Amino acid sequence: MSSGHWTPSEVGAIVRDYLDMLAHELRGEPFNKAAHNRALRQRLQGRNHASVEFKHRNISSVLIELGYPYINGYKPLPNVQNLLRQEVLRQLEPLADLVKGNVEAPQAHVTVPDILDIRVDPPEATASELREKQADQVAAYQPRHKIDYLQQESLNRSLGEAGETLVIDYERVRLQRAGKDHLAGNVEQVSKTVGDHAGYDIHSYEVNGRDRFIEVKTTRYGMYTPFYMSAGEVRFSKSHASAYSLYRLFQFRQGPGLFTLPGDVEHNVRLRSVNYRAHF
Repeated sequence: MSSGHWTPSEVGAIVRDYLDMLAHELRGEPFNKAAHNRALRQRLQGRNHASVEFKHRNISSVLIELGYPYINGYKPLPNVQNLLRQEVLRQLEPLADLVKGNVEAPQAHVTVPDILDIRVDPPEATASELREKQADQVAAYQPRHKIDYLQQESLNRSLGEAGETLVIDYERVRLQRAGKDHLAGNVEQVSKTVGDHAGYDIHSYEVNGRDRFIEVKTTRYGMYTPFYMSAGEVRFSKSHASAYSLYRLFQFRQGPGLFTLPGDVEHNVRLRSVNYRAHF
């Protein structure tokens, strides 16, 4: 059993295998991760199941760093071997058109059997990640690809609209089941009635009648996919922290999941500056 560094040929093989699975996932085609793992290990130098899984998770981390979706179920794992990063970059270009079409594709509204069942616990960030200084956050973001497809997906208006519609349904059902039909009837899609400048998308309520201001972020990809916020949205989350919640919808096309992040977003996630406006 091998325990040494991954060789260039091994890294090339596992990147090809991962990107092949990713292409299947983006096309909505079934594939078997366990079967891929077994077949791949026959071509590697004594790597075990766990080592292959870890390397797959490293590839997920590289793809997110480059602004690409990752395979759902391979939770991103940082501390990436530089050889792996270079190999992903070398093999990634043929996938670009497929990813572009995927992130720009129109999104129909979705329905689920029991809408309240889609909620799950949010991902847990480590204490060290939450303590990361803003200067470190800015320096850590070094785009290596000219197009951030995850940011492109965040601009897909039909996807955003479908996500907001699902959250409105979620909030109305939540309030109705609590016996608050009068509050459920007043849930408002502020992004439509007021506009995108409001700083949040949906005005809902707690069961005691207090305001709940909801920002909705929707992705077709896994729960660890980064999301994007404007400076106005971040400011609103700070100034209305006691009544604010970010609703993150993920795996939206396959069967959506939802987790919520209440309060000031900077208390829940790391914010990295992606671009700046230069003026005279």
